[in-house]
Amino acid sequence: MYTIAGHHHISMLTKEAKENNQFYTKVLGLRRVKKTVNQDDPGMYHLFYGDVTGSAGTELSFFEMPHVGSTIRGTNSISQIGLLVPSYESLVFWKNRFEILEVQHGEITQYAGKDALHFQDNEGLRMVLLNNNGLEIPEYWSAWEESVVPVEHRILGMGAIELTVRHADQLDKTLKGLLGYVEASRSEHEVVYQSIVGQSFGEFVVKQQDGPTEKPGKGSIHHIAIRVKDEEELRYWDRAANEQGFRTSGIVDRFYFQSLYFRELNGILFEMATDGPGFTVDASVESLGKGLDLPPFLEERRAEIEANLQPID
Repeated sequence: MYTIAGHHHISMLTKEAKENNQFYTKVLGLRRVKKTVNQDDPGMYHLFYGDVTGSAGTELSFFEMPHVGSTIRGTNSISQIGLLVPSYESLVFWKNRFEILEVQHGEITQYAGKDALHFQDNEGLRMVLLNNNGLEIPEYWSAWEESVVPVEHRILGMGAIELTVRHADQLDKTLKGLLGYVEASRSEHEVVYQSIVGQSFGEFVVKQQDGPTEKPGKGSIHHIAIRVKDEEELRYWDRAANEQGFRTSGIVDRFYFQSLYFRELNGILFEMATDGPGFTVDASVESLGKGLDLPPFLEERRAEIEANLQPID
């Protein structure tokens, strides 16, 4: 039996890639580690932000959809992204920074057992900064030294990801029964699951909510990817998911990683993605995110693809 090593990346929708790039690099201080296109629809940008190399567990990714409307909030959705910061003092720093930069935010409070600061990006994507308070993080996470944020307050990587669903018992069967997550805590309003006991970099916060299903738009979350080691492990999970009645995509070559997709019974889309080969497979560490990188099967269409994309720098 394999153990899920934590989150890999999370993918959202944006209406404006240029503004999105500004927010995540100049406000949050993340590095744009890959400027590429949606491999299934190369007419749209696919942008990745993270640490110095876009390590698994640090990656926030966005598909640009210029004609997308606003999100209509509802249930059966990935409803919030947790981002770890080093300390309580970091939350104070970020609250002051958000006030100066006019970023919508709340007060410092508690969330999933941690000091927390809720905020939204310019398209209404809901996020929360969480005090990691000196706890362990993956050893390969590496800060980007050119960040506009001081090193002692930089975002480390992803923490608790919130899932809001109509049938929490069905999601429980997926997380515990299929994927081997453990229940870390339970209250009247939420259940916390962890892939590695005591570690929030593989944590889900599940809330049950009735009502209409969310209608995605700008600032909505498309899917969550969880981390697996390699293609051999991915094949194991493909067999395991099929044996439990899930319909999977089969293994998909995304060039930067291998992927497997399936939906649980509330409709949440999960991706399982391998650690490698990573974003340096076609770029040096120094040049990551600067040019338009395309997987080999799209290279012959480069001129056409570039002509259909608006510059974002």
